[in-house]
Amino acid sequence: MTGMLETNVPSYPFGNDGLDPLLPHFAENGDGVGQVRLPTGQLAFLFTRHDHIRELLRSPDFSSDFTRPGFPLIRPLAEDMPRPDGSLIRMDPPEHTKFRRLLTPEFMIKNMRPLEPLIRQTVVDAIERLRAAGQPADLVEHFALPVPSMVICHLLGVPYADHDYFQECSRTLLAWKTPPEQARAAIEDLRAYLAGLVDKRMREPGDDLISRLATERLATGELTVDELVGLSTLLLIAGHETTSNMLGLSTMVLLQHPDQLRQLRERPELVDDTVEELLRYLTIVRTGLTRVAVNDTVVGGHALKAGDGVIALLSAANRDSDVFREGEEFDLHRGSHQHMAFGFGIHQCIGQPLARAELRIALGELFTRLPALALAVDPADVEYRDAVVFGVQRLPVTW
Repeated sequence: MTGMLETNVPSYPFGNDGLDPLLPHFAENGDGVGQVRLPTGQLAFLFTRHDHIRELLRSPDFSSDFTRPGFPLIRPLAEDMPRPDGSLIRMDPPEHTKFRRLLTPEFMIKNMRPLEPLIRQTVVDAIERLRAAGQPADLVEHFALPVPSMVICHLLGVPYADHDYFQECSRTLLAWKTPPEQARAAIEDLRAYLAGLVDKRMREPGDDLISRLATERLATGELTVDELVGLSTLLLIAGHETTSNMLGLSTMVLLQHPDQLRQLRERPELVDDTVEELLRYLTIVRTGLTRVAVNDTVVGGHALKAGDGVIALLSAANRDSDVFREGEEFDLHRGSHQHMAFGFGIHQCIGQPLARAELRIALGELFTRLPALALAVDPADVEYRDAVVFGVQRLPVTW
């Protein structure tokens, strides 16, 4: 496969095409593997099949560390950009294993259940603020964005009063159009903000994740301040951006499938399967997961050399017809538990129990309390985000 021709190689990322990101035609060998050219000019191999991606993401022959030679960068980085301390998603074992073990107990399902009353009250309050805004109102501004922001702030111990600041930093970091130096400045500003918060929590701890890590892990030397700042930065950004975009898109999808929405309203017990199907169908990390081969290896019968960059396109895997029959269709009865919206392998999203709880509660309350909820715009006029995480800019609704 490493000898593939480099002519007519399409540029990547492909861009978002409404709710159907899949897939422009690209040069591939007929088995779901092809080459793409990245914004840096580098070539990388794109994997789209469900079984190949599972194999790739659990293989120790690939690294997540973007500082390694050959790593496929889907956007240019600022010059000499270091890998920040505590950047869990860009670590390999054994370093990754150490940090993952520190966080896993915090996000176990049993530890999410006590949060559910808080999540539900946050959702109910947001629905009331949406109503108070008057019709039509932007569901993103009044519901989809504040709910996960408030929850992750509570969990981490970040003051929600600062939400405008960290949400703007997140938007800057994730937008494709952000120049590399501006992205670097945004991440440094956010880390400086969280470093101040870590210092405060060390002196005045509360009942929150940053306080627990500061008092229990810094004191023992298991974490440095910079590592805790890095972990906090990742959790703050991921904890509100992904769920916020899922809530906006999920509402739009359900409103566009009224028969299935009616079934969900009549049978609330379908909400868990509905959430899994929405996760599969939307797969909001549209750019896939990037890795670099650290050894000569084989994935799905395709030979790769050390230094080859690869991209696991989760959105394609989640519509692989060998696994999901008629995968281009939304079907809440599908039973989509083999999806990889949260990734796969050792880097599978650590916050998925929290995300599932938020989606289940938020969608259930939203469609119960606003039975006449409807889009106030033509779906064709909805503007999508030009960012790493797929979503809608605004979603005007009536009720």
